[in-house]
Amino acid sequence: MKNYESYKKLYDWKKPSKRQWADKEIVKAPIWCSVDLRDGNQALANPMNLEEKISFFEYLVSIGFKEIEIGFPAASDTEYKFTRYLIENNKIPDDVTIQVLTQAREEIIKKTFEALKGCKNAILHLYNSTSKVQRDVVFRKSKEEIKQIAVNGVKMFCKYVEQYPETNWHFEYSPESFTNTEIDYAIEVVNEVLKELDGKIKTKPIINLPSTVECSMPNVFADQIEYVCENIYNRENVVISVHAHNDRGCAVASSEMGILAGADRVEGTLFGNGERTGNADILNIAMNMYVIGVDPKLDFSHINKTKQIYEKSTKMKVSPRHPYAGELVFTAFSGSHQDAISKGLKSIEENDKDYWEVPYLPINPKDLNRQYEPIIRINSQSGKGGIAFILESKFGYKIPKMMQKQIGSYFKKVSDSAKRELSDDEIYEYFSKEFLNRKEKIKIEEYDIKNVNGSTSLDIIYTINGTKKASKNSGNGPINAFVNILKEEGYNFEIKDYIQESLNENSDKSQAISYMDIKYGDKEIWAVGQDMDVVKSSFNSIVSALNRIED
Repeated sequence: MKNYESYKKLYDWKKPSKRQWADKEIVKAPIWCSVDLRDGNQALANPMNLEEKISFFEYLVSIGFKEIEIGFPAASDTEYKFTRYLIENNKIPDDVTIQVLTQAREEIIKKTFEALKGCKNAILHLYNSTSKVQRDVVFRKSKEEIKQIAVNGVKMFCKYVEQYPETNWHFEYSPESFTNTEIDYAIEVVNEVLKELDGKIKTKPIINLPSTVECSMPNVFADQIEYVCENIYNRENVVISVHAHNDRGCAVASSEMGILAGADRVEGTLFGNGERTGNADILNIAMNMYVIGVDPKLDFSHINKTKQIYEKSTKMKVSPRHPYAGELVFTAFSGSHQDAISKGLKSIEENDKDYWEVPYLPINPKDLNRQYEPIIRINSQSGKGGIAFILESKFGYKIPKMMQKQIGSYFKKVSDSAKRELSDDEIYEYFSKEFLNRKEKIKIEEYDIKNVNGSTSLDIIYTINGTKKASKNSGNGPINAFVNILKEEGYNFEIKDYIQESLNENSDKSQAISYMDIKYGDKEIWAVGQDMDVVKSSFNSIVSALNRIED
């Protein structure tokens, strides 16, 4: 890592005259253009076939994209056939505009127009690279020659537009490698393109400014966009578009800052698929708008379906940590996080809040049709609150706060031993084995309760260490009478806390749940009893606690 100085920029970027973007906020969605079927598709090890492209296009339309770049029809037979299929089979809604890519070469432009014949709304996206390194190393052309390539492309576009008057034509120009181009030269090329096009089509031209290779911080990209907006020809009649790549991992931030700096339009892909480290992730940007109260005009309310279609079409996998769609994005392993989430969810439910406010969860998973159950998952880093949340939300056990400490300690040992995450069913299985209705050493067989002169009399048959016994005693209630019998057996303990609730399993039956805390010597033991009968439930909780002590 000693060569970092060799990566310094060759030239300084000019800043906008007053830099206004930093004081602005995003208040509305930009025009979105999906480039999944072109930029994203070309980056796949196995590009989509015709059927996959059709299915993906239909999905993009269904979630609200109004502009979709479908390919480079002059460069690929599959993409040519795909373009023709969409047009000839009326697959393009009237409010959707398809976009195709082309270089500034007449034979390519001619074939591109042929591919688009009969299309109602189309964007012809013309590009050529303008950066110094591309000019010097790849094309070996001067600035004037590179600029002339772009201007000639516009002339050819205008020539063929006249031959296909049935289409509502839009024109887009990209100075490829814009962020590596001297900014004033990039503006010079763009302005020549705009002047050549002026008055020749009815629609606003699109100037797309790509960070073809992301090479600076997002704030620098925003400065570049704002500087272009200040110096571009006829700005009020031009659509400024950004197309950010992710080489520095900042494509989402660059796109968002680009919007602040004046961009009207954003190109990108679902989940950021694209060359090298990918493109700007439109799903991520749109959902970022959603969580600050801005309608993104794209519908990701069934985000698992979005993920499923993407993975099926591209053969790529969405990272478990992907914002909003990742498997683990609404999951907490940390004990303190689990406790806070559990309390936040309970507060939402108890107070009937009309706004979302839960620690560590910036968005309600239900808005994306995701479920609450996976929010908390248990491993050796988890805490008592997470276990309690799963036992309550999944199985109906409202673990008392004072009992949660013992449960947390027990499950930490279980998770450490397992050396892996525990499933919800495993949590219930271990909870039942350790805390619920234990019968190993002491087991209740049958009993009879009578009230005699204001006192409760208890006749009970039970088994201790394999020996069946019958006993009788009395007290101020069934629990007190049972405690007296157990003390006669040598179990000297006192009840510290006792909570009873019902567990509604279904509409036909309700089970009584008893949470018991006893002090036995210097030990404090919690346990749980469960039964259809309320008294039997409380007896089971006492026996369970004593059986835990016997361990």
